[in-house]
Amino acid sequence: MKLIVGLGNPGRKYEQTRHNVGFMVAAKVASLVAASPSKIRFEGEFAEGTALGSQGERREQLVVLCPHTYMNASGKSVRKACDFYKLVPSEVLVICDDLDLAAGRLRIRGSGSAGGQKGLADIIRHLGTDEMVRLRLGIGRPPAGWETADYVLGKFNKQEVEIFESATTKAAHAALDWACEGVGFTMNRYNADPAPKQKQTQKQTKKQTKKQNPLNTDQSDEMEL
Repeated sequence: MKLIVGLGNPGRKYEQTRHNVGFMVAAKVASLVAASPSKIRFEGEFAEGTALGSQGERREQLVVLCPHTYMNASGKSVRKACDFYKLVPSEVLVICDDLDLAAGRLRIRGSGSAGGQKGLADIIRHLGTDEMVRLRLGIGRPPAGWETADYVLGKFNKQEVEIFESATTKAAHAALDWACEGVGFTMNRYNADPAPKQKQTQKQTKKQTKKQNPLNTDQSDEMEL
């Protein structure tokens, strides 16, 4: 059994925001595996299903979890799920946003530091190790003049919607490949540079974003990066 964790903030206010790409990917994973109806447990929303890898030979039982503790306290929820299912950290995949990756780019790693992502940092603290797998989905850096919190908690602009619809689908398939084929296979398949066309789209998105005013979002320490 494997645990796939999507990070984000709960509530309609944060839907379709850059900081919630983990929730978006988790929802697509649940859909791809025809997961059971979601339930509230482990201080989050979870569902169970069976993954089939892209090689078509291996199946793996999955738990898909979206903590409802707000981003910075995600570790409590993940620890409760790990304890219940008796999972070790290497059987956990955490999906989160990353400011230092270009919008839409994926990066999978088998371990490592939180890299400034506070939800991931809290999971590391609660599990006592950084040996869980992480799938980072790039959201790009905020344009000049934007506060980081305004940017990550802001909603996608029109151009970004198209980028992230594709990127979150790709990330969901990457999560299933990790579950069935392992981290090495998944890194080799998904860590490559984005196609030139996607890079050009990202440049156009950045120009469009600069024209917009920062979103004045109600913030709390729990919901910041």
